[in-house]
Amino acid sequence: MVQSRWLGTGVKAPSGAAARAFEELQKDEAEDAQSGQEKTFMSPPFEDTELNINHPYYDVARHGIIQLAGDDNSGRKVITFSCCRMPPSHQLNHTRLLEYLKYTLDQYVENDYMVVYFHYGLKSLNKPSLKWLQTAYKEFDRKYKKNLKALYVVHPTNFIKILWNIFKPLISHKFGKKITYLNYLSDLREHLKYDQLNIPQEVIQHDENLRAKQKGKLPPVVKIPPPRPPLPTQQFGVSLQYIKDKSKGELIPPVMKETVSYLKRKGLQVEGLFRRSASVQTIKDVQKLYNQGKSVNFDDYHDIHIPAVILKTFLRELPQPLLTFECYDPILGITSVESSLRVTRCKQIVHGLPEHNYVVLKYLICFLHMVSQESIYNRMTASSLACVFGLNLIWPSKGTASLSALVPLNLFTELLIDFYMNIFNSRTVPGEILP
Repeated sequence: MVQSRWLGTGVKAPSGAAARAFEELQKDEAEDAQSGQEKTFMSPPFEDTELNINHPYYDVARHGIIQLAGDDNSGRKVITFSCCRMPPSHQLNHTRLLEYLKYTLDQYVENDYMVVYFHYGLKSLNKPSLKWLQTAYKEFDRKYKKNLKALYVVHPTNFIKILWNIFKPLISHKFGKKITYLNYLSDLREHLKYDQLNIPQEVIQHDENLRAKQKGKLPPVVKIPPPRPPLPTQQFGVSLQYIKDKSKGELIPPVMKETVSYLKRKGLQVEGLFRRSASVQTIKDVQKLYNQGKSVNFDDYHDIHIPAVILKTFLRELPQPLLTFECYDPILGITSVESSLRVTRCKQIVHGLPEHNYVVLKYLICFLHMVSQESIYNRMTASSLACVFGLNLIWPSKGTASLSALVPLNLFTELLIDFYMNIFNSRTVPGEILP
């Protein structure tokens, strides 16, 4: 009876393909049960504690199936989809799941982004129908596919390969090239910031079991050497204080001053400024030049998005966020403040920052305010800029910000940009400069 849910879905599948897909799914379950990894299907215990019960998709979002996982090595937002967190089908409305997925992606599709799909945990009890998968693909039109730069499928099985054959006639060649299959979690490290990922414990355990089975067949794990002490001219991955001490007491880090200056001169009216990514290798090369204290001429690269990505990368690689870990919880509370008092609350939080952080933040927000003033040309309103910079200015001391935390984080950033003069004009610091 269960097999029939895969058949007669309207998908023009190869003969017997749907039945084979279901058989492969059953094989996966049998292997898990045999290894003692999972005796019965249990509803995942994950519960998003930061999620407001009034969230429009609370019934779906509370399971944590879809999560924001920071940025990849090119500064693109990373969205994860974890099958093991999907409860049995009778407990989850798959139409609502699709709507929530679109609701989440709608916040990022204007920027380059990527998706990591953790396949482990998809069972006969929680799988959506092929009809649903077909509908999902059709629902995600060019708006969603255009800026999706990569889709990583982790722990693929024969079930995935059969599904691919079923849907191949529907999938464009261009989209197909964006899909990468990764057999082990460690394979993700070369593509994104692995430590930012909120990987379910079940997936980690499954990965360890796979590795144990392949013991002796896999190449030895390469030991990561201990980090080298920073160079005297280091700009990335070191504190603001370190840069200040090595830069003759200058409050604004050289990399920030140079990228902002360049973008102010040549990028204010560029459509989609800060939304696009750039070549990973080029970004690494520019970072290396800065860290070695060498001059960087952005004109040589013929790409206005390179200094934009460099600025975001600098902020993201600070050991502590510019807005500091201490401000994370107060900023989350901004949505509970009455609308008319929110700017005042922002002012209180910002004015409580250490002096150096305040000066650098003021310099940056002044520039972003300038960018937003040119939104008729660059399409980057304060709201658009907040979506890009929110998580580059503040993140929790442990793990990554959940999707539900994005609303207050982005709102706070948007208020800083929109009400720059009101928030920053009453506090000045000796030696501060503006763009």
